[in-house]
Amino acid sequence: MILMRMNLSRWKWNTYLSNIRVLLYCLLVVTVAATQTACGDRAELKPLDQDAVILAFGDSLTYGTGTSRDFAYPAILQQNISRTVINAGVPGEITRQGLVRLPGLLQRHRPDLVIICHGGNDILRKLDLAKARQNIQQMIDLAHQSGAQVMLIGVPEFGLFLDDADMYGELAEVNRLVINDGILGDILGKNTYKSDHVHPNKLGYQMLADSISELLRASGALQ
Repeated sequence: MILMRMNLSRWKWNTYLSNIRVLLYCLLVVTVAATQTACGDRAELKPLDQDAVILAFGDSLTYGTGTSRDFAYPAILQQNISRTVINAGVPGEITRQGLVRLPGLLQRHRPDLVIICHGGNDILRKLDLAKARQNIQQMIDLAHQSGAQVMLIGVPEFGLFLDDADMYGELAEVNRLVINDGILGDILGKNTYKSDHVHPNKLGYQMLADSISELLRASGALQ
């Protein structure tokens, strides 16, 4: 009788362990599948040749307000990646104006990659962000039609938490774009890296350029 109870307990224990193994295996399969799906869905860039041209398009955050042009992020990025980076930033510009300006720049420079960092002035002036999103979408479309790849830089709403405006993540998702999100909020959240409440200083632009460089490598643009 005692032996039967021992065998029964052992059978229950073995069954329990077997069920645990099946559960762990299922969890492993689900985790691997989810990881593969996430990697497969991640936006990437095609490699940039050594003679590639990058158009840094935007407003004062691209122009380099808060430091000199030599230390704006496009100039530092050019040094970091040894590719031509054109600073096409215009302080104070809103997206409606940028949309008008972009076609001429695409025709003149024929860039391989356009980095769009625009919309900050729309946010500051409390303009219609739905319209700003439409304008940036048209910028993306124009760049793609010209044959250029596109990277997006999210701009914060300049509130208490400096989170990126929702439109940037939405645009990146819809267009499957590589996006550098949160970096400007991180920079402007620290006095060490900003010249005023909306612009980085020299150190801040260095941080931005370094972040873009790393993202270009991680996304496959730099081999």
